[in-house]
Formats: sequence, structure tokens, C-alpha cells
Amino acid sequence: MTVNPPPSAPSLSARLTAEGFGSFMIVFIGVGAALFTATLFPDPGAGSAVYVAVALAFGFAMTAAFGSFGALSGGHFTPAVTIGAAAAGRLSWRDALPYVLAQVVGAVVASTALIVVGLFGPDAWLEGAQDSGFASTGWGSLSPGGFGMPAAIVIELILTVLLVLVFLSVTHPERATRSAGVTIGLAFTAVQLVAIPIAGGAANPARSIATAIYGGIDPLAQLWVFLVFPALGAAAIGIAYRALFDGAAGSDGGEPPAFSPR
Repeated sequence: MTVNPPPSAPSLSARLTAEGFGSFMIVFIGVGAALFTATLFPDPGAGSAVYVAVALAFGFAMTAAFGSFGALSGGHFTPAVTIGAAAAGRLSWRDALPYVLAQVVGAVVASTALIVVGLFGPDAWLEGAQDSGFASTGWGSLSPGGFGMPAAIVIELILTVLLVLVFLSVTHPERATRSAGVTIGLAFTAVQLVAIPIAGGAANPARSIATAIYGGIDPLAQLWVFLVFPALGAAAIGIAYRALFDGAAGSDGGEPPAFSPR
């Protein structure tokens, strides 16, 4: 009788490729919706519908990415989740930086692809999109609702904590649920529903980098808020989750467990 050997763990290169593709999917679909939907519905009265459509696009893309690649890489797709997973002992810190770099590369490739689409758009469409910030995150003139920097800081901290908390809970190696992908997608949608009117989005530094590099000086000058505070919030909740729910005998920080619903 032939016994099939147990499947080997995915290589780091395979996991990084999965993270890059997932990040690309989220940014291309979510930011693409923000850019193109706002253009099609410029009436101020349609603003709330546009926000909902963009938040849903981000959430659907996250759900699809997790369903496609979660079992391969762990399904992070944002630097905030990677930092939280590393702080919680789900991912080795030596792998965290490659994960983040793969996510940023995927996001930048996605925003670059959107630039290419814009090159073939209506006259002056691309110039207008870039002059208005290219759907970048930000405060003040970049905030859809005109909120200031303190609001952006608070929203990044709180919403990142909530998103990472959901991720760590539903993907726990011993307590994972079959609805993990849907739950994470819904959580990501909810995060964007709150964040978009205030700061254009939250909890995804790779997305902020990808749009800021094409959005001009103001998004680049404000980018630090969308890098520093998601990282702080993710690290804090990762440490807290490990202490509160996993006890002293948490993970040894090895390879991220594949998503395995119980």
C-alpha cells in the first residue's frame, strides 16, 4: 500500500509571491473603485454611495485574496496584519520584513497598473486624478470629510487594532473557523466604511505608499502617519493578544500556520 507523504510547508518564496498577489488584488480593486467610481458619480449627493461602493470593493478583494492565498501564506496582505501576527508569535520576525516588502511591491505594481489604465482614459482624467491626490490617504485637504491629523491618527490606531484582533482570532491555529475569510473581508469593509470619510482609508500602509507615490507632495508628506500608527497599533494588539488569549506558551514564532479551519 502506498502512503502519500504529508504536504511540505510552502517555501518562503511561494509565501511572498502569494502575499504580493493578494496585496495587488486589494489595491487594484479597492483603489481602482475609488478612482473610477468617484469619476462616474461626481455629484456631491452621491458621495455616501461612492464610499460604500469603495469599502465593499476593498472588502470583497480581501475576501477573494484570503480565499485564494490564505492557506499558502497565512493571508496577511497588509503590513499591519503582518506586524500584528509577528508580535503575537504567529510569524517569525525574520520573515516579517520580506512579507511587508512583498506586500508593498504588490501594492505599488497595482497603483502603477492603474496609472497605465488612466493613460488611456478621457482627456485630462489622469492629471485630474493625480492633482486630487490619486485616492491617497491623508488629512486636511486630502480628507474627504475635512478631518485633521489627530483624527487620522486615532482612526488608524483604533481600526488597525480591531482588524488585527479579528484576524488573529479567526485564524488561530487551534481555534480557526471556516468563515475566517468572510469574517476578515467583512471586518476590512467595516474598517473602510469608517475610515474613508475621515482619512481615505486605514489599516493598510502598503496601500498608502502605493497611492502616495503618484498623488503628489501632500500625500507623501502625510504618509508617515499611515506608516507609524498602524504599525504601533498592530504591534500593541499582537502583544496583548498573545498575553491575554494564548498565555505564556504561545507560538515559538516559526512559520505561519496555514489556515486550517476546525
